[in-house]
Amino acid sequence: MGLKQQLMADYKEAMKNADTVRKNTVNMVRAAIKQHEVDQRVELEDDADIVKIIKKQVKMRTDALEDFAKAGRDDMVEGYKKEIEILQAYLPEEMSAEQIADKVKEVAAKMGITDGMKNMGALMKGVMAEVKDAADGSTVNKIVKDFLNGKLD
Repeated sequence: MGLKQQLMADYKEAMKNADTVRKNTVNMVRAAIKQHEVDQRVELEDDADIVKIIKKQVKMRTDALEDFAKAGRDDMVEGYKKEIEILQAYLPEEMSAEQIADKVKEVAAKMGITDGMKNMGALMKGVMAEVKDAADGSTVNKIVKDFLNGKLD
């Protein structure tokens, strides 16, 4: 079963179980997928494309969490945390920081990069091409910076 079909099945299941948060969250993702399909005039069947949309939704909620916390909106913080948890169930498991660091060292060795921030763009591009959707870009960015500044062993 593809991710799109899984979302539809989970939506129906949430409706049957009267799980409002799950139903609304899954429906929101389905709407984002549909909006992408309409905007791009494509039919998304590849799970990798759907994962990108889900990651974007998770990132939007994660960014909003900070703002809600500053504003003292604990009710919204809790709701968004639940939504993020639901969405992350559809995402492939991400690489650990240690795995990313190993990949950064491996790619740097292949490219002949040892240090220097001037190599940041090339190394980021190389690492992201290797890890694809298995790692968050901001985490990779931090680890690449640490490597280039000599903070990684």
